[in-house]
Amino acid sequence: MKILNQTPPAETVALAVEQSPVWELILGIAGYTHGQLRHTFELDESWRADEETMSPSLAALLKEIEETNFWYALILLQNQFSAATVPEFSKRLAGISSTDLHRWLLPYFDRRHEALRLETAAEPENVELWERYAGLFNGHDYLTDYVRQLQRYSQSDLLKLMTLVLEAWQEWSSKRSDWEKRLQALAFEQKQQRPLDAKDAPAEIERVTGGVDYVPEPAVWAVKLVPQVSYRPWVLTIRTNDTKLFFYPLKEEYLLEPGIPSKELISGHKALGDELRLKLLFQLQKNPLSLQDLSIQFNISKTTLHHQLALLKAAKFVAVEKGVYSINSAKLEDFSGQLARYLDISQ
Repeated sequence: MKILNQTPPAETVALAVEQSPVWELILGIAGYTHGQLRHTFELDESWRADEETMSPSLAALLKEIEETNFWYALILLQNQFSAATVPEFSKRLAGISSTDLHRWLLPYFDRRHEALRLETAAEPENVELWERYAGLFNGHDYLTDYVRQLQRYSQSDLLKLMTLVLEAWQEWSSKRSDWEKRLQALAFEQKQQRPLDAKDAPAEIERVTGGVDYVPEPAVWAVKLVPQVSYRPWVLTIRTNDTKLFFYPLKEEYLLEPGIPSKELISGHKALGDELRLKLLFQLQKNPLSLQDLSIQFNISKTTLHHQLALLKAAKFVAVEKGVYSINSAKLEDFSGQLARYLDISQ
């Protein structure tokens, strides 16, 4: 019996590293107005030091963003626009229709409620419908209130707030001493990434982001990897109806003055500067092993091995899941080039 195979080829996601000054500005607004986490951001100290140079109008705009969580709206809009400059963002924003605005800004919940999301977006005056959709996010840190605030704002007031805060934040940020260096580092990061292999998206995402574990999701057709400085050291993840965005921290080495080694470079070489730890990596390269397996193989106590593996894990050279250790090949591959970049040696 002959069988005609009509199975279509496996689909892959569109995978790309995307950066622009607009993304960095928006992430700066998001970080600055994040009351609960702001003290953990690396830029918080310098933000506080420069607050006295901030105009009262910008301070008021940022307060409004904090109260409404409309930094989330800025991210969703830039996801649609991929604007390279603030004027381009503002121009696209001014031409947006009411239907597109709410369709883009209403947060995605799940596939089962996607029809409800679109119906809600199409009826901005239907308070009952909006309350119903907001209720889906009960318990979330900010999305319930975000949906309610979105319904209360007129389109003109919302667009005015988005435009003014982004323009004012750019004016303030561009005067900071590190702004141009950050933009150069972000552009360099995008250039450094070789064409991504969408056929192995999880491995590529882990490599580029330095360890994000991505499991493919239904209906996600695009993954954007956005390098950022403003949200360091955190990775911010956002899901829309068809796109997953990872805002990953830029490598520290790109932000340092020439001749200053990164903490990652120092700690990584310390982790590798031991015969036993190198032997452990050699064995884990062959296949994942448990602590018990390694203890038998090396004839060393579990306590000693645990300490050595902890050093390798801290350097992100190995990972552990359910007691089984495995090597992080992507991290080791990236680390192997860090010394060459630090010494400015062509690879």
